[in-house]
Amino acid sequence: MAQALAETIFDAFYLAFAITIGIYLIQKGEKGSLIPKFGIMAIVLGGGDAFHLVPRAIALWTGGLEANAAALGVGKLITSITMTVFYLILYYIWRERYSIQGRKGLTFVMWTLTLLRVALCALPQNRWLRYDQPLLFGILRNIPFAIMGIIIIVLFAIEAKRANDRVFRFMWLAVALSFAFYLPVVLFADRIPGLGMLMIPKTLAYVWVVWMGLTLDRQTKIEKRP
Repeated sequence: MAQALAETIFDAFYLAFAITIGIYLIQKGEKGSLIPKFGIMAIVLGGGDAFHLVPRAIALWTGGLEANAAALGVGKLITSITMTVFYLILYYIWRERYSIQGRKGLTFVMWTLTLLRVALCALPQNRWLRYDQPLLFGILRNIPFAIMGIIIIVLFAIEAKRANDRVFRFMWLAVALSFAFYLPVVLFADRIPGLGMLMIPKTLAYVWVVWMGLTLDRQTKIEKRP
């Protein structure tokens, strides 16, 4: 009961925050600017996670996780795809923020990793509808995802430092932390269930990313004041 209550409250605040901030940034951001794109990214984040977190909350309050394996699996599949899209959008935010021209090879790599990740997630061998999902495919489908994360970390670390970007100077760190907390869960949570708690700081790292978008909006408005 305590776990169900704590997770439900935490997830409700997280989803409400991500989606509300996303809508706000889309509505308040100047058309054609970076801010609405950040809003779309936040909604993709929150909306995608809702497909997994809402069924999980229902499962915790009803028959348990194993009894709701199918709903949880479908939600996890959708979340896996939307998180991939999240990083692809973040890549384009990086390009626009630092006025990156060319680098078609890098864009090709990001799109290839995105499509590969989605294709791996779609394989029936993932057994999304079952509670005992195979570790092998959990690892395989996360390889392109992890590579995308590493690329994003390096890109933001280099360009934010070069541009002395105070708003996004820790974007690389937020992304790095999200993966640092996420990967142990993928690899070892079946054997060490307590590692599932790492999903809380992982989620907070994404909250930090969304908060940077809100900070960018505020900075933009301050700079436009007469």
